Order: sequence, then C-alpha cells, then structure tokens
Amino acid sequence: MTNSPTPTPERDRPQNKKVTPLRCLIGSTISGSLAFGFYSLTLSIFQSFATKPLISDNSLVLRIGSLVRTLVMGIASLVTFIFSFVAFGLTLLAIQLFLKRLSSIEEE
Repeated sequence: MTNSPTPTPERDRPQNKKVTPLRCLIGSTISGSLAFGFYSLTLSIFQSFATKPLISDNSLVLRIGSLVRTLVMGIASLVTFIFSFVAFGLTLLAIQLFLKRLSSIEEE
C-alpha cells in the first residue's frame, strides 16, 4: 500500500476560480433552461395522466396505480422546483456581487 498525503482543503480548491456575477448568470441560465425543460416534462406528464385514467375493478390496483402516479408527478415537480430555485438564487447572488462591486468602486 502506498501512503499518499491526505489532501487539504486549500490544496484541492482551485485558486483561479472566483465567484463573479458573470459566472452566476451563466449558472443561472443553465439552471433556468433545465428548469424550463423539466417544467415542460412535468406538464406533459400531468396531461398524460389526466387523459388516461386507471381502469380496473381491483381496488388494490387502483391504489397502487394512484400511488405511482402521485410519486412520478411529485418527483417531476420537485426537480422543476429545485432547478427554478437554484436559478433564482444564482440570479440574486449575481445582483448582490454586482452591487458589492459597485459600492467598492465608489469608495475608492
């Protein structure tokens, strides 16, 4: 076995990667486009489930089918919300960094 030195957080962190408003806006754009895609997917899932009702005489089959549909719609909605929330947060962070940069320029 080789003894490799344990990595330190300072060594693993890239030194040239700084948080800038441009990087935040790029991340926000990517996250927003994914959110829009998942929103479209969620709407199509809802529409598909609404137009194709469960048909069975067995109550257990209806309950399991309803459970699976609810889980699928919930997961699709959750993924859409997460990407939307990240896009909104990155946009707010970009605005905050931009205002901080403006205030530091005015002080000089």
